[in-house]
Amino acid sequence: METLKLDIVTPEGKIFSNNVKSVTLPGSEGEFGVLPGHVEIVTTLSTGVIEIEKEDHKREIVAINWGYAKVNETSVDVLVEGAVDINGDSESEIAKAIANAKQLLEDSTDNNVAVSMVVSRIENSVKSSL
Repeated sequence: METLKLDIVTPEGKIFSNNVKSVTLPGSEGEFGVLPGHVEIVTTLSTGVIEIEKEDHKREIVAINWGYAKVNETSVDVLVEGAVDINGDSESEIAKAIANAKQLLEDSTDNNVAVSMVVSRIENSVKSSL
């Protein structure tokens, strides 16, 4: 099975580093998906959600405020100003991660509609994965 090496890095350190089946990124020109063999690009990222499909078919999401992505045939390197990995072993840990993501998004933009859409997407993704 072909995979991509995905690294998500903030100024504080790595948020995610692993092989994945696919990743969907919130590009500044719109959301786009990346699979192994993707053409090389460098692009800016907007406030939104990175959706990750792991090798075991489980999904993970990471909320970001803005950044850059470098994509090639075998890897995706994401550099972001701020990110919150939405995961946890309990509902309270997940709720705290969602609250942290909402705060990150609110601090990065004054567009309340965009923040609401991203938070809603996070909540729906979390509900579907439980």
